[in-house]
Amino acid sequence: MAVKIRLKRMGAKKAPFYRLVVADARAPRDGRFIEEIGYYNPLTEPAQVKIDKEKALKWLNNGAQPSDTVRSLFRREGILQNGEK
Repeated sequence: MAVKIRLKRMGAKKAPFYRLVVADARAPRDGRFIEEIGYYNPLTEPAQVKIDKEKALKWLNNGAQPSDTVRSLFRREGILQNGEK
């Protein structure tokens, strides 16, 4: 089973709010997920990001692949270093 760490869109129309979730790669974007590990609100200034570092590292060590956006959020929060994945 291929597992990805990606964003799940929430919020109203034109007011997006995202949750960082661990999900099967075959599941729909806003569908079934395994675990929620944080959230991302791009509308606040500065953008609000909260990630459970322990859960994120656990899933990365177990082979979960972050999406491009999640990878950049991880780097910004110091979870991934520039050389990793």
